Amino acid sequence: MTPWRGPGRVELLALAIVVVTFGAAPTPGDIGGCGQPAQELDPRIFYASKADVDCDRCRECNLAFTSCDDACDPSVAVPASFPIGCYPLVHDGEVCLRALVNASCDDYLRFMDDQQPSAPTECNFCPNPEKH
Repeated sequence: MTPWRGPGRVELLALAIVVVTFGAAPTPGDIGGCGQPAQELDPRIFYASKADVDCDRCRECNLAFTSCDDACDPSVAVPASFPIGCYPLVHDGEVCLRALVNASCDDYLRFMDDQQPSAPTECNFCPNPEKH
């Protein structure tokens, strides 16, 4: 029986190529990491889309909050801008809306609460500086 010699130069070179090839890819969340160009999120489109999702989920979950009534009322104006210093990307808005669509009714109960609403972390792309 011959003693074990460890990997040779060829094996080490092959391993290095594999590590560089697969380890140098962009991480999820990097701008452009999903093949989507960086584009600022339009606040009116986002807030109108969120109101549609909120209205649908309020009805689906049988929630009765003023915030649900507002989300379902087309005469309620949507915000025209994000808070000062907040510049979310289209991808941020998509991730937020997807989280809302997939949230449970128990979660939505907390999201739409008129006294102390919460939000999924995916929608916290404009954190309130007063809370930090």
